[in-house]
Amino acid sequence: MSLRHFIDGTEPGPAGVEAIARRALALSRGAPALRMSKRLISVFMNASLRTRLSLDAACHGLGIHHQSVTPGANAWALEMRDGAVMMDGDKAEHVADAVRVLGQYGHALAVRAFAGLQNRDEDRADPVISAFVKHAPGPVVNLESARYHPLQGLADAATWFDHLGQVQGQRIALVWAPHPRALPAAVPQQVLLTASLLGARITVAHPEGFDLDPEIVTRAQGLAAAGGGEVQVTTDRRAAIEGTQVIVAKSWSGFSGYGRREDEARQRETLGAWRVDQPDFALASPGAGFMHCLPLRRNVVATDAVVDGPSSWVVQTAGLRMHTAMALLEQLLGGDPWTA
Repeated sequence: MSLRHFIDGTEPGPAGVEAIARRALALSRGAPALRMSKRLISVFMNASLRTRLSLDAACHGLGIHHQSVTPGANAWALEMRDGAVMMDGDKAEHVADAVRVLGQYGHALAVRAFAGLQNRDEDRADPVISAFVKHAPGPVVNLESARYHPLQGLADAATWFDHLGQVQGQRIALVWAPHPRALPAAVPQQVLLTASLLGARITVAHPEGFDLDPEIVTRAQGLAAAGGGEVQVTTDRRAAIEGTQVIVAKSWSGFSGYGRREDEARQRETLGAWRVDQPDFALASPGAGFMHCLPLRRNVVATDAVVDGPSSWVVQTAGLRMHTAMALLEQLLGGDPWTA
């Protein structure tokens, strides 16, 4: 059994990500799945629809026994601090103890825990996923953390391969979109990393102050350069969309917005023009697709005409979440080692 973790989505390397994505497409078209007698424990510290249910369906399709817990709801709330002296609040169990025990029940662990958006250093440290990796005796799968959402990245990659044939050299626009609340940046940062790893020419467009983590951007630039792609960042929305083959829309809070979320909220109220609408596809390349990870606030992030229109790949990508999870688990728990 391989004990490799899947944390930021780049671990398999470009060839490995492509292999998993293409295997997922084959599974979606009826290819037989690898059956295995394994156990997976998932821990959800935040709400989920697609991630939870697609993971459950993937395990069922592979014969994996899947159990899911929610700390603070149907399991003890977890203390995350190393060296905690006083555990007299609502945290009944330390993560070190819980993870070590859960690792005895399952061949792999999976965990979902969002960014808090209040403490820059804490979110950059990705404390929950880091604690699971530190204490787990076996593989850990990231179901979305403060910085990354690698299973969404696999589904995005499978969608790109299906529609574009190859990702290397293709133009992708990652465009900030309006939203009434401050949202984490794990999804857009994953889009950027996955596209860069696969050699795409990706442009990130966002209003002033809604920047992504510069560490992630710098890393993506290095991945893109190694894979024959490129990364550009702009505040010119129109320039990002012109000639692109894919528009990926997502709202996120700015990395430079830590400590000024109230100012950021007032700014968001003035940015309704960043909503994706049909005229955007007149600027894009013919046949360009629209993508969003869901859930999506209709007529805020994008209009009904876009979400339900012929350019929308949204439902397909969400459906592929099950098949990409299956393909990953085949590799992680029962298949050949990743090609690095």
